[in-house]
Amino acid sequence: MGRRPLYIRDLSMTDMDDARLKKLKFRAWRRGFREADLILGPFADRHVSTFSPAELDWFEVLLDQPDQDVYAWIIGTLPAPEQFDGEIMKKIQAFRMHVHAARGDDRGG
Repeated sequence: MGRRPLYIRDLSMTDMDDARLKKLKFRAWRRGFREADLILGPFADRHVSTFSPAELDWFEVLLDQPDQDVYAWIIGTLPAPEQFDGEIMKKIQAFRMHVHAARGDDRGG
């Protein structure tokens, strides 16, 4: 089953949900720490529209954390605190490695 074009809107999504997704994507791209922006922005573009309300809440709380901490958790130089060490963090970390591998960059972050 392929991805639906972006112009086809899910009828169950309300305007408030749409606004929340746009806000989260914007925040993920514009954190002020470019290295984190380049991981979280594309990740948000690709994944937040598939998140459950609880996962959106988690991602929103993650975006409230200090940039350097979030970046360190993603690249593995610091362990993520228990509340952030879970399935979505692992998806973000895997996404980071996939993107860097696809562009031939062995730095990973």
